[in-house]
Amino acid sequence: MSNAISVTNVSKAFRYIAHARSLTLKDAIVRRLFLPDDQKKQSVQALSDITFTVEHGKMLGIIGRNGSGKTTLLRLLAGVFQPDSGSIMLDGALAPLLALGAGFHPDLTGRENARMELLVLGFPRSATEGKMDAIIAFSGIGDFIDAPVRTYSSGMLMRLAFSVAVCVDPDILLLDEVLAVGDDLFAQKCLMCIEDFKDRGKTIVLVSHNTGIIERWCDRVLWLDKGQTKMFGEPAEVVQAYAQSDLSVGFAERSA
Repeated sequence: MSNAISVTNVSKAFRYIAHARSLTLKDAIVRRLFLPDDQKKQSVQALSDITFTVEHGKMLGIIGRNGSGKTTLLRLLAGVFQPDSGSIMLDGALAPLLALGAGFHPDLTGRENARMELLVLGFPRSATEGKMDAIIAFSGIGDFIDAPVRTYSSGMLMRLAFSVAVCVDPDILLLDEVLAVGDDLFAQKCLMCIEDFKDRGKTIVLVSHNTGIIERWCDRVLWLDKGQTKMFGEPAEVVQAYAQSDLSVGFAERSA
């Protein structure tokens, strides 16, 4: 079976200007004028030498503690970031759902934002209206579709964002904590949609702290730890190792 996603030796670092919190205006000016650039900037290595593949029609789960690089990896797959080194190859149309209502304009209505999202995801302008009924029905937000999204709850934003992504019917779907927001009914609706995607041979990458869902639904699991691959393999094995590690960390923190 061919690969829908191939990631080879990918690394990514972020550079930032470092300064003390108590920096005065005078200190800031002196620092900017006289310190060499390499002393002004520091870097955080978000990912280091990540390699994995996902076959067509398979579901990859990504787990790890906060700050381990999970969302950075998804953003690299989506093309939001470019890797500093290594390569990423995707075979198929992509729909990323990376953040809660990311890209939504707060003063535009849900309908207007949905139209824009469809266009960004490559859907023809002439066909966007034909998708609106399905998006509204799946999201279940009713008349709120014509209200500004700044009036939406976090759950309503997620409903709309997820509905747009799945209605595009992509070959590859990227999901970042999509099941963490919203009520149980909508979470079950999302899981049914994900199951349908799998049955139709779609490829899914899911980032989640819910290891039960990861173990049950995914074909392979990638465990990231401080930007590095800690483990990659069968869901039950990886989730068990991750759970044991979490218990060890928690015990060490309580004993400190």
